[in-house]
Amino acid sequence: MDVGAIHRLSYEDFVSVFGNVVERCPFIPAAVWSQRPFPSVAALQAAIFDFIEALPESGKEGILRCLSDLAGKELRGGTLSRESREEQGAAGLDRMDAAEVSRMARLNAQYKERFGFPFVMCARTSDKAAIEEQLRERLRNAHAQEISRAVEEVKKICRLRLQDLVLTDQINKL
Repeated sequence: MDVGAIHRLSYEDFVSVFGNVVERCPFIPAAVWSQRPFPSVAALQAAIFDFIEALPESGKEGILRCLSDLAGKELRGGTLSRESREEQGAAGLDRMDAAEVSRMARLNAQYKERFGFPFVMCARTSDKAAIEEQLRERLRNAHAQEISRAVEEVKKICRLRLQDLVLTDQINKL
């Protein structure tokens, strides 16, 4: 999808296309739609990131609470979004044995108890061993430090999802 195509999208179509670049947060593309025209896809990404960064800490935590546990019940139950299912699958989280599932469930519960939101990491650029290691390490972070870190991971996920939307559309035109 090129910038011209983005500009031609109605508000409803824009939110539909970009509504899950930040998981379960269609209000984010809804908020940045009015900033069109975007000179580039990078400018759209920057607008999304600026919106997120401008939120107070409680708003950032709200975004983080919209996310699912990595290797959690939603993955095993098949209720994740298509994007999350593919990302977690790429990291091998859908191919864990019972002991791995149990460890991740325990660590996810500890993390959520400590911080009040699910552990966030860009699964697509990692694997299950590294994710578990990061989860253990990040449990030691201070609350504010972890919000910042989790938001940076949300941005990584968003950037990759935006790239997927642009690349997928370009491939379909070939």
